[in-house]
Amino acid sequence: MKFDLAFAAPVMLALAIPAAGAAPAADAPDGGALFRQRCQSCHSVTPGQNSPLAPNLSGVVGRHAGSTGFNYSSALKASKLVWNRGNLNRFLSGPAKLVPGTRMVVIVSDPQQRAAIIDYLARTGH
Repeated sequence: MKFDLAFAAPVMLALAIPAAGAAPAADAPDGGALFRQRCQSCHSVTPGQNSPLAPNLSGVVGRHAGSTGFNYSSALKASKLVWNRGNLNRFLSGPAKLVPGTRMVVIVSDPQQRAAIIDYLARTGH
């Protein structure tokens, strides 16, 4: 059997070089798992399931801050924020920096973990 290197070499090279910017899926943080680890002890994403500790986050992306009937801090209610991805990212990186006087104290310092949690929250409540 004759092996044609002129054909095989480009095919082997294409298989050996990953696409530019491609990262293995295993490297991406799991937003659902991070939410369960970091947030679920206070927050729920199950519609209608409330907690005395923190507001329900089902459908939070696009919602006005302090608008669900939870007993929010006056600072958060007065903030006039809409929870878009940018505001959620800034809030999770330093809640008191964005809203001085908020009761939220948990900080997610890793930008990839914040993005994964926000992506997860964007999928809830729809």
